[in-house]
Amino acid sequence: MCGVFGVLAPGADAAPVAALGLFALQHRGQESAGVAVSDGEQLMLYKDLGLVAQVLDERRLPSLRGPLAIAHCRYSTTGSTVWENAQPTFRLGRSRALAVGHNGNLVNTRELLGRLSGGRARLPATTDTELLTALIADEPASDTVEALRRVLPSLRGAYSLVVLDERRVIGVRDPDGFRPLVLGRLPRDNPGSREGGWLLSSETAGIEVVGGEVVRDVEPGEMVVLEAGSEPRSVRFAEARDHLCVFELIYFARPDSYLLGRNLYEARRRMGVALAGELPVAADLVMPVPDTGAPAAAGFAEASGLPYREGMVRNRYAGRTFIQPSQAMRQRGVTVKLSPLREVVRDRRLIVVDDSIVRGTTTRQIVALLRRAGAREVHLRISSPPIHHPCFYGIDTQIETELIAATHDVEQIRAFVGADSLGYLSIEGVLSALELPYDRFCFACFDGNYPVPVPYDTRNRKLMLEEPIAATAVGPGDG
Repeated sequence: MCGVFGVLAPGADAAPVAALGLFALQHRGQESAGVAVSDGEQLMLYKDLGLVAQVLDERRLPSLRGPLAIAHCRYSTTGSTVWENAQPTFRLGRSRALAVGHNGNLVNTRELLGRLSGGRARLPATTDTELLTALIADEPASDTVEALRRVLPSLRGAYSLVVLDERRVIGVRDPDGFRPLVLGRLPRDNPGSREGGWLLSSETAGIEVVGGEVVRDVEPGEMVVLEAGSEPRSVRFAEARDHLCVFELIYFARPDSYLLGRNLYEARRRMGVALAGELPVAADLVMPVPDTGAPAAAGFAEASGLPYREGMVRNRYAGRTFIQPSQAMRQRGVTVKLSPLREVVRDRRLIVVDDSIVRGTTTRQIVALLRRAGAREVHLRISSPPIHHPCFYGIDTQIETELIAATHDVEQIRAFVGADSLGYLSIEGVLSALELPYDRFCFACFDGNYPVPVPYDTRNRKLMLEEPIAATAVGPGDG
């Protein structure tokens, strides 16, 4: 998924503010982190593999001086987890230095590669972001905004960007608005910048953590340009189509964030209420899979009149299992992340609420843990529909065979995970909880309706830029 953050803080160093904001977005990517800063004349960049607190610590930040900064934490969807693929990316172009942080995934990477002079050989990294940065830097326009206006219409897929040159921080959101991006203000009395300033963040929580005030969402198809001495400038580069990823509201974004005016904890609680109405079951108590299942479990308990209990303890130092970059890491993550509370679950019929089942292996281990702790029955209730289709817009599920619902029906999934019963919330139930229409979102992972067509060879091609260079010598349109 990735988290991006941008800061304009006149009269102050922006890097500490950017690092703090990125720390609030750590849940969006745990593979690498980085920050790029500008002092008005030159750009400096530091990035590394690891968590935000490991990479952007008190040893690094004092050397990163300047009032403009962008920051990024990575969850890989194109390219391996190696140092070269950490972001922000950096490029010294014909008339500008440029750094880019990207949340999302492009689906016409091969076509774009055919437009790059010199092809793959010019790319030091193997991400779509590296390719995008090179295309922007190669534009002969002397102005970064104009270069973006020329390049962005050629992109297909999901991209919420923070872009830094010597004088500006620019936020960009793709015409479908697949991934969120929020504009915020730093008040003048903020310790981060006594002169005030402006912020860009993947989520409202990032803005609030640094003491900022949320102003508004960056609109789909919009650039927001932040420069010292002026109000943010809006540049429209495409007509908005509005297809926010509904999985952002179900799982990815923090529960204290707001999307489309909805607080996500409350939205998820309402999904639990809808789930109880659609799929009631006789039981003794309702418990969540911590932590992301908690809001829906609270709503389920409220609607069903059953007691709510914490039946498992989560190790707060373990990362999100679903977004680990390999299946082996995901499996090891479950065993260190969750421990059952035996006195709560022993001899009881449990309704266990989670937000999703992607591959099924994590859920299977959770059911086994609860049975070993003495649970009499385990009834799984999932506050989203079955994930039948891969995502090509920023979630690392590009291989359909990895998705258990793509090859198994609900009864087969129940048998695989070992539950006594299994039920999923319907698409209609999700929409009733959000009180918004279907066409406001992307539901492609649930129903296969992709708002942006996906070229055939994009499928299963996370590592397409890591093929031998000779194999990538394609012309425009071959993607």
